[in-house]
Amino acid sequence: MAAATGMSQSAISRIWRAFALAPHRSQTFKLSTDPLFIDKVRDVVGLYLDPPEKALVLCVDEKSQIQALDRSQPVLPMVPGIPERRSHDYVRAGTTTLFAALEVATGKVIGSLHRRHRAVEFKKFLTKLDKEVPADHRSVQALERDIHDWLADWNDNPRPFVWT
Repeated sequence: MAAATGMSQSAISRIWRAFALAPHRSQTFKLSTDPLFIDKVRDVVGLYLDPPEKALVLCVDEKSQIQALDRSQPVLPMVPGIPERRSHDYVRAGTTTLFAALEVATGKVIGSLHRRHRAVEFKKFLTKLDKEVPADHRSVQALERDIHDWLADWNDNPRPFVWT
């Protein structure tokens, strides 16, 4: 870049640092080909930003293969004139999986850790989640009222169902 512009290498470096540029780095991404992708994103984001009154909105995700790592040698402490020193390598001590649900309205996170990452562990997480969320609106009458409300709301702005 310096040769192409006639500027000094240090000037190019300062400009790149000032604007957080790193042209040697690249990332990849993939756009969805689903024609309803934008509508679906708006539905989900709209639910997060403006949840229905008295609704419990949870954002559930998982992080698998969280590694327990340890240095292969003990860390050597800092002494006058010498910085703390660590070995470059590490020892793997196993992995764990985190299942977590963020309660959108309050920011509360309900999570559980599991040594394995299968449907069985996810079901255990869902059972824990069910025990920890409020038990409001669980009567048949409340269920029927909610379904009637949903039907009325849907029919105010009906849309054809598109199978994907």
